Amino acid sequence: MSDASLRKTATELSAEVASLLRCDSLEAAPALLGAVITVADSAGRVAIRLTEVEAYRGEKDPGSHAFRGRTARNSSMFEAGGCIYVYFTYGMHHCLNIVTGPAGVSRAVLLRGGEVVEGLEQARGRRPAARTDRDLARGPARLCAALGLDRSDDGALLGGPGSRISLTLPQQAPDAGRIRRGPRTGVAGPGGDGEAFPWRFWLDGEPTVSPYRPAVTRRRSQG
Repeated sequence: MSDASLRKTATELSAEVASLLRCDSLEAAPALLGAVITVADSAGRVAIRLTEVEAYRGEKDPGSHAFRGRTARNSSMFEAGGCIYVYFTYGMHHCLNIVTGPAGVSRAVLLRGGEVVEGLEQARGRRPAARTDRDLARGPARLCAALGLDRSDDGALLGGPGSRISLTLPQQAPDAGRIRRGPRTGVAGPGGDGEAFPWRFWLDGEPTVSPYRPAVTRRRSQG
């Protein structure tokens, strides 16, 4: 499927995207499935169609970085919807979140997995350990690496003046019957309770969806 067929133009979608990113993360997360996030720079463009996401709800959510309030590390989560929150975890990985909702409420959607639909060679170069193209962005750290984003991009606006990061929605939303939900991957403590927080969403049948894993004993960082 071509990149053009997956997306409307930014002009057509600007109001639609802005409206979605004003929503609570729990509403925005499933609506982002099938959306395409693109990063363009001097090295080229890489675009990923999202197949797996997780919602986080700030101070109402024991699984969120913002559960205990604002810090220097998580301050981007408290901005108005439309910027990104990039964090560094386990001393080796970066993970990408899209901030949603009004300023001050710290809502975010972690991008967990997707299919590279543009810039395959660029993504392969950034992810030489990937055995297949399916694995290029299968998992949040892999997705962030394939896009070439790191902590220096934290707080960047999606589609803002001079921004190299954009988000477009699909011409046709995925069939609702394909959307699945369940416990968030690797979240320890109460936030990992799949009955109370079934806030991981994915498209059924997509090979780029990462396998669910419960929390391990080491502390896991999220967005």
